[in-house]
Amino acid sequence: MATIERFEDLDVWRTARKLTNRVYEHTRQEPFSKDFGLRDQIQRAAVSIMSNIAEGVERRTQSIFVDDLGHARASAGEVRAQLYVASDQDYLSDPEFEVTYDLADKASRQLFRLIQYLNSKPNASRVQERGVEYQINLDAPE
Repeated sequence: MATIERFEDLDVWRTARKLTNRVYEHTRQEPFSKDFGLRDQIQRAAVSIMSNIAEGVERRTQSIFVDDLGHARASAGEVRAQLYVASDQDYLSDPEFEVTYDLADKASRQLFRLIQYLNSKPNASRVQERGVEYQINLDAPE
């Protein structure tokens, strides 16, 4: 695995973004949009996948990064469970369910593989800033 420069470089983050956009598309449609509890919960869970990946990349240590990826994976499972509820309530057609479920499942599998990889390389370098210059003016008034 190459060094990660930005969370946007991760395939799993891009998958999670597609999933989130798909969830928002579905939850804008009636009757899904009227089920406030389920709508809000599935949106939060989908956003949580993206957010935990991004947060993990920005963390100082690999072990915390892996923990954040675990939280993201748990949220992917939550989305899959909530998709069943939405399907059972006829908020989603069978094809809509399948495509969205497959994205959530793909994100979960990608996260699992990334976690496995990171656990097998406990000292791997994963985040690097290139070409960034920092200038600090210590003489500036507070």
